[in-house]
Amino acid sequence: MNGKHIFIACVLLLSATGVRAQQTMRLTLRECREKALTHSEELQQADNDLRQAELDRRIAATARLPKVEGSATGAYMLPDMDMMGMDLCMHGMYMAGLSLTQPIYTGGKISTGHRLARIGEEAAAEQLRMTRMDVLVEADNAYWTALAVGRKVRMLESYRAQMDTLRRVTETALAAGMATENDLLRIEAKRTDISYQLQKVRNGADLCRMALCRVVGADFDTQIEIVDTTFDIHAYGSLSSDLDARPELHLLERQVAAEREQIRMARADMLPTVGLSVGYSYYGNIKLNSMVDAGGGAMVPYTQQFRDGIGLAMLAVKIPIFHWGESRKKVRKAQYALQNAELELQKNSRLMSIEVHQAIRNVQDAYGLVRTAETGLRQAEENLRVMRNRYAESMAPLTDLLDAQSQWQQAESNLIEAQAQYRIYETEYLRSTGRLQ
Repeated sequence: MNGKHIFIACVLLLSATGVRAQQTMRLTLRECREKALTHSEELQQADNDLRQAELDRRIAATARLPKVEGSATGAYMLPDMDMMGMDLCMHGMYMAGLSLTQPIYTGGKISTGHRLARIGEEAAAEQLRMTRMDVLVEADNAYWTALAVGRKVRMLESYRAQMDTLRRVTETALAAGMATENDLLRIEAKRTDISYQLQKVRNGADLCRMALCRVVGADFDTQIEIVDTTFDIHAYGSLSSDLDARPELHLLERQVAAEREQIRMARADMLPTVGLSVGYSYYGNIKLNSMVDAGGGAMVPYTQQFRDGIGLAMLAVKIPIFHWGESRKKVRKAQYALQNAELELQKNSRLMSIEVHQAIRNVQDAYGLVRTAETGLRQAEENLRVMRNRYAESMAPLTDLLDAQSQWQQAESNLIEAQAQYRIYETEYLRSTGRLQ
């Protein structure tokens, strides 16, 4: 490859890299959630755990079914065995058979194991639902935070444009002798402060973009365009504090149910077990060699070969008699575990109730802050309008106009923060009541 071809290849490579760097993804909240659910490794692991639990339940269901097994044995024994003057020869003896084992009574272990497996499957389903909610909470937080910071960037850019306009007007007034150098210095200081704030917010916006890329599984150099430009704020009527749909509560209830089954499992060790076994085996290539009298004192060799099948049926009963109190101690241990699970359920139920009431309070307070911030912004906008008119008519000093602009900027920032926090609190409330879909 000559130098010209290498140059063209490098240009194409850099162009392709630039295209990748400029990839833009448009995201609505719904698309952000869908991509987050698809990408989440935690959700995929929880789904795999559910599939495993389903298989555990199916495996437990097979414990009450008969087990069929086959076996085959071959042997070559040396030397031959002496059997009362005869030689037992097993050169290549073989045996093959089938056996069937059917549990009849196991003290309830099979039924208990099946119930435990079903409880495990239910718990895995609740764990999957809880993980899904956690992913949605993370996606919503990243989305609304990115939207809020993006709006702050646009607000500060608008603020800087206002200051640029004011600077040009002041320069013209200074040239005409209607303004002072001090006025221009004040404006320059304010412009520098705005540029500093804008740089910080832009850095924060880039971090929010990267966080959103991580949530939706996009490359970190992907540019994300938030489709929603405003926060949809709506007041709730009455907020429910019901915990019945909360997956954490269901998990604790499943734990209590599992501990009850463990008590039954421990008691099963104190009960007899009954099992039936049926089998059939076929053996062959077993020889018995000897010398027999053929008459007249003549001895001739004689070989007898054994080849046959045998059947076997066996009923086994196992009764525990004395194990130094081991089984009773296991029962008491399981009872203590049940009590601990019930206490854990009581404690966490109260904690979750407190969490829900706190989430309700956060939503209500955030809604009040949004309305207060809207009122403050309207007042700041009106004050800024009045100050601009007065300053243009030389009826107000520059400091009053700068103060009015600062108040507007702070009011706009307060409203953005209040709206974003309201949407985040709304998602958290839905999660705390188990109704986040």
